[in-house]
Amino acid sequence: MEARAVLRTARIAPRKVEIVLNLIRGKDLEMALAIVKHTPKAACEYLEKLLASAAANAENNFNMDKKNLYVAECFVCPGPVMKRIMPRAKGRAYRILKRTSHITVVLKEKE
Repeated sequence: MEARAVLRTARIAPRKVEIVLNLIRGKDLEMALAIVKHTPKAACEYLEKLLASAAANAENNFNMDKKNLYVAECFVCPGPVMKRIMPRAKGRAYRILKRTSHITVVLKEKE
């Protein structure tokens, strides 16, 4: 049995999220929450809520014990890219890509 939570179109680049996901992959839920809470990265804000949501899904929808949960899978996929333009010298325009992410966290119960 697995409980998942998905965050779609988060306004943060996928490579920034991947750094924090690598820290929590395979860890217990309590340990993962502690790591996310004390890591000074922008992605931690999103992941803290996402882990809490996945834990609530596991507890309420699947009657899993919160103490036995661990992060079985976590991955990030690139979402839609917003394209913006920055004016530059001599009438040129440079493109700015504002990237978004789809973040997925899957929790499973230890056996």
